[in-house]
Amino acid sequence: MGDLLGVAVLGAGHMGADHIRRIDRVVNGARVAAVADPDAARAEEAVAGLDGVSLHTEAVSALDAPGVDAVLIASPGPAHEEALLTAFARGLPVLCEKPMVPDSAGALRVVEAEARLGRRLAQIGFMRRYDAEYRRLKAMLDGGALGRPLMLHCTHRNVSSPPDFTSAMLVNSSVAHEIDAARWLLGQELTAVTVLRPASSGGAPAGLIDPQFVLFETERGALVDVEVFVNCGFGYQVRCEAVCEAGSARIGEEHTMVVTARGSAREEVAQDYLVRFADAYDREVQAWVDATRQGRVTGPGAWDGYAASVVAEAGVRALETGGRVAVELAPRPDLYAGVSR
Repeated sequence: MGDLLGVAVLGAGHMGADHIRRIDRVVNGARVAAVADPDAARAEEAVAGLDGVSLHTEAVSALDAPGVDAVLIASPGPAHEEALLTAFARGLPVLCEKPMVPDSAGALRVVEAEARLGRRLAQIGFMRRYDAEYRRLKAMLDGGALGRPLMLHCTHRNVSSPPDFTSAMLVNSSVAHEIDAARWLLGQELTAVTVLRPASSGGAPAGLIDPQFVLFETERGALVDVEVFVNCGFGYQVRCEAVCEAGSARIGEEHTMVVTARGSAREEVAQDYLVRFADAYDREVQAWVDATRQGRVTGPGAWDGYAASVVAEAGVRALETGGRVAVELAPRPDLYAGVSR
């Protein structure tokens, strides 16, 4: 490894391009060494102005490019399993955007492959663990000043859903973040899920069940509810309130610029996740780079990615059947004992 950690970025779309910018302009101790994307023109656009970056249309060739010490996976979810296993085979540390692998069977294969190595190589991109407000809430809950957590009330709203967004994706794409945040904040696994379907908004595309109300049960009796509304029309909002035996704590209220002019005031509302969680992404990638340069892996791991996939699959079944669906996890390998939660 040279003075700077050489990172191969897989995927140059919305998320990948933002990570390329972040590594080049924000993060210390790393550089973009290679970029892979099937769309060569998109990859060229993402690295415009950067020197010494090799471009590839296949992930494998990027991982084998000179100067690559680590991998950041920001490609579509179905491509993640192959990329992770290929990186493992080369002993390359990985930061993988969520979902680690969309289906639980593939996610379990990744867990088992890493466990066979006997050491962690993967960090999964659940960036809310790096958000300042979420970290304050986690510290408060862990400190016990409010007593035992009883409930989490969560809100997840988007301005609009992208083309081809499905009803299942409200659970396995949007609520996936709440799944990990709830496991992390409470230090508990989620054991069952129910999805309620209110009347769909007139602003939702035809056939999309939006909003949804998702209810999770945990192994020690807490409840987690999530209102997910991906076509609210007015802004991107993520909120969480922990209700405990001796008090409550709420995060996610808009602490943004208030503009007063011509006899009225208006408050800015973030329009997407890259704005709301910009600092969290910066901290996440910086923490990954720092740990990787020291030969360590920290943060949410492959087990967390697997657990999120299992819970999300149960949530989709609950949406489709209208019933309560139990969450069944495989035995947790010793490699992940005491990690993340």
